[in-house]
Amino acid sequence: MKTLLTLTTRLIADQKWSFLRGLALSFLVLAMGAALLGLSGWFITAAAVAGITGLGLDFDFFRPSAGVRGLALGRAVARYGERLLTHDATLRALADLRIALMDGVARRPHEEQARLRGAQALNRLTSDVDALDGLLLRLVLPFLAAGMVQISALLMLWWLEGLPIGLAVFLIYLVGGGFGLIWVARAARHDARAAETALQNIRRRALETMRARADLAVAGQLETATAQTLAEVEADALARRNLDALDRRVAAVISLTTALAGAAALAIAGQMAMAGQITPARAAVGLFVALALAESLMLLRRGMAEIGRMQEAGARVLALTDTPERAQPENPATTPDLNAPLLSARTLSFTRPEATRPVFSNLTLELRPGETVFLTGPSGAGKSTALAVLAGLMAPDGGELMLAGQPLARWPEAKLREMLTMVPQRSQLIGGTIAENLALALPMGEELSEAEAWAALRAVALDEVIEARGGLGAMLGEGGTGLSGGQSKRLALARAALRKPKILLLDEPTEGLDAETALTTLTGLRALLPESTFLVVSHRTPDLALATRSIPLG
Repeated sequence: MKTLLTLTTRLIADQKWSFLRGLALSFLVLAMGAALLGLSGWFITAAAVAGITGLGLDFDFFRPSAGVRGLALGRAVARYGERLLTHDATLRALADLRIALMDGVARRPHEEQARLRGAQALNRLTSDVDALDGLLLRLVLPFLAAGMVQISALLMLWWLEGLPIGLAVFLIYLVGGGFGLIWVARAARHDARAAETALQNIRRRALETMRARADLAVAGQLETATAQTLAEVEADALARRNLDALDRRVAAVISLTTALAGAAALAIAGQMAMAGQITPARAAVGLFVALALAESLMLLRRGMAEIGRMQEAGARVLALTDTPERAQPENPATTPDLNAPLLSARTLSFTRPEATRPVFSNLTLELRPGETVFLTGPSGAGKSTALAVLAGLMAPDGGELMLAGQPLARWPEAKLREMLTMVPQRSQLIGGTIAENLALALPMGEELSEAEAWAALRAVALDEVIEARGGLGAMLGEGGTGLSGGQSKRLALARAALRKPKILLLDEPTEGLDAETALTTLTGLRALLPESTFLVVSHRTPDLALATRSIPLG
């Protein structure tokens, strides 16, 4: 419950006035519904009594009927305003939550961020945020409005008919309605979790099947993969059928509670009417108000059924949004030492958390301006991890790492990225134009010139390909789809070159390229960045011919 309270506070922080107005209108909708039914009951009973007693000509039909119409119209207007305010505020709050979530993810360690790029993790994040849209709309606001209208009904019935009627209706709804809602919250937890798990598996398996359908078909496993997806669909359908059955049972409990409240109100009011304490028309008010109050519980059914899912989703979201800010370096480096090596490492080592042996150890190197240094070693020796450590994406657990004569850990992030850029083995492109993908390399607010863009593309032998596609305005699909693997790699290299870094770390930069294109790409990058230092990881023997020297690892 603490998790939901924390999330509620954060969601309404910037939208509190919209939510307060929405809450007022939610209460008004329920109160008008109860008043409408109560007034209608009184009107019908009073009109019948007037007819029986022969006082029909003196009975005022106009003001009660006007009241009924006014309440009906007012309720419709209040409902529209409540939906407009609360839904708009919720969408804005969720937009802010997504920004906070991405900010928290960006502060996570490099390896964890890489894991969060997977389809399953991204689907989970999306689903978690979607689950929280019901926190305010289906749980918090209905709960507060229901409590307010129940207390208001108690006070109103006390004033109109007496405390026994108001108290009886209030207590019956408190006990019966509370039991039904707590029951659905507990009973729905298992099936809600099963439905959510099945939905995640459907998304994951469907994506995997679509992406690997050619390989699955060749291996004769396409039908098996499809059957596994359909099995998850059936599991999801079963869980949702169980939830629907539970919802019907809870609705029956609420209906029984409503009937008991109405019967109690009618019995007590009947006794008071026979004793002459209230009129028969007024006695009918308690019955109809008791029936109208059922709406306040019905609105909470779905929210209580999803409370378990909301708690779990909320805990995961808070864990990411509450990622601590990265500690700012003490005595940050400001001026590079021009006489020192650009990058130097002494007996550098890195060990993953809970691992028993280091990924690599005793890495020692010095990089000078204009060098092309190859980091070599067998597969699994930790070359890619070493590049990530040298790039400042992961902290070493031993040794010394210096950038331009200053400890790398003392460099502020912005200045560090001005000095050093890394192109990982698998770079990410975005859905958008070629120019937008290239412009990601530039500092905020800096414009990409066409001359610079074409120079970078020409350096990696991609200019003719892009020109044939329609130029810098050519669109790429989601994740940069539309280019081959080798073309995507070269576009990422061109983007990195636009930063004009002092040090460029390249992980398998020629993977997927033929020998001629690989040679053209590396020589073109060197010509574009003649003073930059390249540290390259590559398994391609022809690439080694371009190296000034090589450093073995492992």
